[in-house]
Amino acid sequence: MKTKTLSIHGLHNKKYSGNKELTPPINQTATFYFDSINDAEQTFDCKNDQYVYSRGRNPNLEELEDKITLLEEGAFAVSFSSGMGAITTLLMSLLKSGDSLISHNVIYGSSHNLIENILPKYGITTKMIDLRLIDNELIGDVKVIYLETPANPTLDIIDILELRKKVGEEVIIIVDNTFATPILQQPLLKGADFVVHSATKYIGGHGDAIGGLVVGKNKEFEPTLRFGYMCEFGTAMAPFNAWLFNRGLKTLEYRMKGHCKNAMEIATYLEGHNKVQKVYYPGLPTFEGYETAKKQMKDFGGMISFEIKGAELDAVNLVNNLKLFKIAVSLGDTESLVEIPAKMTHRGLNINPSLIRLAVGLEDLEDLLEDLKQGLEII
Repeated sequence: MKTKTLSIHGLHNKKYSGNKELTPPINQTATFYFDSINDAEQTFDCKNDQYVYSRGRNPNLEELEDKITLLEEGAFAVSFSSGMGAITTLLMSLLKSGDSLISHNVIYGSSHNLIENILPKYGITTKMIDLRLIDNELIGDVKVIYLETPANPTLDIIDILELRKKVGEEVIIIVDNTFATPILQQPLLKGADFVVHSATKYIGGHGDAIGGLVVGKNKEFEPTLRFGYMCEFGTAMAPFNAWLFNRGLKTLEYRMKGHCKNAMEIATYLEGHNKVQKVYYPGLPTFEGYETAKKQMKDFGGMISFEIKGAELDAVNLVNNLKLFKIAVSLGDTESLVEIPAKMTHRGLNINPSLIRLAVGLEDLEDLLEDLKQGLEII
């Protein structure tokens, strides 16, 4: 089946919906009962796919996990309470004191803080480098490589397949696929071992739920991640949030087409504007990662960053005077959002203070262009 069909129907698994509901119900229960102690004992011994407690398995969560597994062409998925819950739990399940991790040097601010400041407290060696320039000498004895592509907020594109060739099969590669979604990019098919998502963003698509996902290519690792770490850390997704994400998946491919179309037009407009210094968008032939993005992605996404020719105050004035683009830290919603990363999501990191990040929504393109035009006129 194709992605649009998989996003809607998944595995056609009747256990998601016991009474032939077209939309499965919200299984808002903390626990599930057994018919006998023997039944309960066998379930706990096997840790199989029976429902016991919604911190481990729940029909709404399972439907979401099955669908994202199919879309990413993985072997299993585990859902989490947030994107950072997914990233932290996965890294802690893979690394121990004495292990080494390398990350790309441009990533989301909270992920950066986790890798640079928190993991070393547990005896894990971490290093942040430009993975676009990677060679074997830079890697050394490393267990895990972590990256985003496109990266937040400069949209750096890292060639996953080339990275895998350079580091060999023993190194675990984790790719945050939030910006691209499985509609535009499937990192597991390029050599990644795990994919992580902030489902809060494009997968949800409506800015009304927080959640995270991990998709892995080795089914044997699922019990470790799910029961050994996620359940014990308590980073489980709520059933209602999973229900909302399942709703979001049904329109994901159509929404991504709209985000990509609007973003391409806006990036082209900004690149031609006399007050814009530089535009970061993978779909522009002038962008450094364009050729890799063209090879690795099916389209170029809904995220744009740009620098203006003026000072930092001009960037602030521009953002403050936008009407349709709302100042907010998230992305992937139907509404268009704007932020200055150096003042918000990437405070304290080496990000140009005049860099503006746009999360292009699904409003009418002419209205979005008019909003940017009037904003640029005031600086």
